[in-house]
Amino acid sequence: MEIILQVTLLIIGFVLLIKGAGWLVDGTSSVASNFKVSKLLIGLTIVAFGTGAPELAVSFSSLINGVLMLIIFTIYYGYIIYGVFA
Repeated sequence: MEIILQVTLLIIGFVLLIKGAGWLVDGTSSVASNFKVSKLLIGLTIVAFGTGAPELAVSFSSLINGVLMLIIFTIYYGYIIYGVFA
């Protein structure tokens, strides 16, 4: 019975994640359009936020839990990967 609850919560989480991402993109696009920002800049900003947000979440969680090495490694890893593939 517990596996059914976990799968249900996972599906609900995915649905909320997709819906929330849609709201984020729609909201930021409409606000930026009101300020006459180009669509290219809006798209690039959303992509930049989307790629940086997981690293920020990991760093913040590590800070709360007192794991300093994970923060340092996350920053270092990000610079290496973005430097190689960018």
